[in-house]
Amino acid sequence: MASASNVASDQPPDMAGKDPRCALGRLGEQLAAAHLERLGFAIVARNVRTRYGEIDLIAFNGDALVFVEVKTRRSRKRWQLSPAEQPLAWLRARQRERLRRLAAAWLHSESRNRPAAHTIRFDGIGVIVDEADRLMCLDHIEGAW
Repeated sequence: MASASNVASDQPPDMAGKDPRCALGRLGEQLAAAHLERLGFAIVARNVRTRYGEIDLIAFNGDALVFVEVKTRRSRKRWQLSPAEQPLAWLRARQRERLRRLAAAWLHSESRNRPAAHTIRFDGIGVIVDEADRLMCLDHIEGAW
């Protein structure tokens, strides 16, 4: 029998009671991972913690090992968002540098278990969902930096 708190929640049980921003971020990462899988990538790791922070997604397609930063926003608007409201507009130079450090730390620590890639790439995926958590827009920039 479900507890009263889970029955009243619109969120899945694993997201119920957590910070709404964290739940929104996890939803965006799930949508981004599904997108990458449709493109033929295998998800190597999610939410990888290093001493420098967290890598949202690491994916591999047999050739490229891709480190992905996912930015998710919720929008009530049904029309086009302004450029400043686009999720990837929030990805600043400092965050890009941090992802490079994170990737280097992961590559060093996983040297025996990582896929043999010809290319290492950094992608950005921006996800916009509506108030009901339905996907409105997903922008994927390959080789974003």
